[in-house]
Amino acid sequence: MTHAFARLTCLAFAVVAASAWAQTPTVVPSEFGDEFYRPRSGQAGKDVVWVPTPDLLVTRMLQAAKVTDKDVVYDLGAGDGKIPIAAARDFKARSVGIEYNPEMAALARRNVERAGVVDRVKIITGDIFEQDFSEATVVTLYLLPDLNYKLRPTILKMKPGTRVVSHQFTMRDWDADEIINEQYRDAYLWIVPGNAAGRWTFQEQRGEWVGTADITQSFQRIGGYLMVGNKSQPLLSSALSGNNLSFFFIDADGVSRSIRGTIDGDKFDGWLRNATHETRVSGQRTAAAK
Repeated sequence: MTHAFARLTCLAFAVVAASAWAQTPTVVPSEFGDEFYRPRSGQAGKDVVWVPTPDLLVTRMLQAAKVTDKDVVYDLGAGDGKIPIAAARDFKARSVGIEYNPEMAALARRNVERAGVVDRVKIITGDIFEQDFSEATVVTLYLLPDLNYKLRPTILKMKPGTRVVSHQFTMRDWDADEIINEQYRDAYLWIVPGNAAGRWTFQEQRGEWVGTADITQSFQRIGGYLMVGNKSQPLLSSALSGNNLSFFFIDADGVSRSIRGTIDGDKFDGWLRNATHETRVSGQRTAAAK
């Protein structure tokens, strides 16, 4: 009788324990972080949720931006520091991460130390809308569309030629210069455009050729017409990348020619080319865009 009672008692205890275990939520250990802080993919942050960018896409983004040891890379919303670390470790750039969450920023600093790139990476605890990142030559983002759009006016005031790369989200009607795809994820590259809009007079430095162009601009997309003598010709294959301007046109003799060069304020310096030779050409903006 005693043994039977003991067996029944053990069985009842096992059933109760099993029931309690089944009702207790399973806690899945985070695969991120360290012994001091373990963030979870998808956790809420300030205006965003934290989801780390895959390593291969990080590399592709930095490659698309043509990052080198001459660059200063700012990662806005740096999370655990993955992108600033990769920029410094793999591309030898100087990099800065701005992260609002103090615990995440502290984790990023520890990751920087573990990666051995303390001399090239700085992690700032702060708000991306309050911190100054104007020194950046490359900006990386993994924010939400509204935040990208809110940042857009600041980005467009940066030095022409600054490269901007965003994981997953666009800049609305500012078309990307390049779309990167890796492991079914997209990223977008923009090059901050210079100001090419207005009326320009171009003059061959060692010749008689003179042309006046009226250039229109929407972000990096440009168009317009070139007046040579009394004949107006459309600008063909026109392109603006940073301050680098280029276009083709048909001259008064029906010959295809091109102009390519660099804008510096209201001045232009470059080359006038046809099928057989090229000569230096200068330009002056004589009127702003209407």
